[in-house]
Amino acid sequence: MRVDVREFRMQFGSRVIIEDLSFSVVAGETFGFLGSNGSGKTTTLRALLGMTQPTGGQLLIDGEPFRPGIGAAVGYLPEERGLYRKDTVLDVMIYFAQIKGIPRRQAREWSLSYLERVGLADKARLRLGKLSGGQQQKVQLGVAIMGDPGLLVLDEPAKGLDPVNRQLLMDLIAERKVAGATVILVTHNMDEVERLCDRALLLRDGRAAAYGTIREIQDAHGTRRIAARLLGELPISPLYTVADRDGDTVQLSPSEQVSDEDILAVLVDGGARPVSFQSSPVSLDQVFVRIYGEQQEVYA
Repeated sequence: MRVDVREFRMQFGSRVIIEDLSFSVVAGETFGFLGSNGSGKTTTLRALLGMTQPTGGQLLIDGEPFRPGIGAAVGYLPEERGLYRKDTVLDVMIYFAQIKGIPRRQAREWSLSYLERVGLADKARLRLGKLSGGQQQKVQLGVAIMGDPGLLVLDEPAKGLDPVNRQLLMDLIAERKVAGATVILVTHNMDEVERLCDRALLLRDGRAAAYGTIREIQDAHGTRRIAARLLGELPISPLYTVADRDGDTVQLSPSEQVSDEDILAVLVDGGARPVSFQSSPVSLDQVFVRIYGEQQEVYA
């Protein structure tokens, strides 16, 4: 399922939360929707899923605004968890499956299989409120992915999960991608974005601060580093600056519009005799800090 957001604007009273935001999510891709707290991520997702009415613009799923009839094709994991804590885990899962149109017997079989997969088989008949926060999170994720939705919207899905269960979550998301689902992932874990997402948008103050493939964002918002081990002396060149040096290994920061091939040629021609040469983009963590670190300074 494809998502298109066109000139989206959201205003509460005199306060503008989102200002003319436009982006697309291609069918079948995993899309990182990122930003600092209060940047407008959840507001955008709620408008996309018909929970709030936008002040202006269009938010479309497969070319149409969200309507109840396509609810079964969309799996949503909200940041604020909202399952029925007084009912048993299995009853809750079957209930939501039936809302999606899944027959009760099939819903029961799927739910038991999922609980086995995530290590909660022995909790099926416990009241949901008896589970830990991380265990409840896994149940709510199951509710979101049941029925094989074509669009999966996950708002901080790893919240409350330890590293083992975080990896299980990442595996489940990757499986949905392989199955052809479109995934919108909201997270503060940039490693997950680099590993799972095809493209991303970083939202700041209701506007897109960065948008594109992961590599495009890295290239646009940070200088890559080149690590080279040299047997000869490093030649002086306007094509790079030395970011760090440890013995015969140097870290170079290329100048703008300079390719790796240009720098390697300078090293070879200048007698540096490189025996290793590795170029690495700036990490998304560094991009995030650069974009939102500036924001922190503004409000400090």
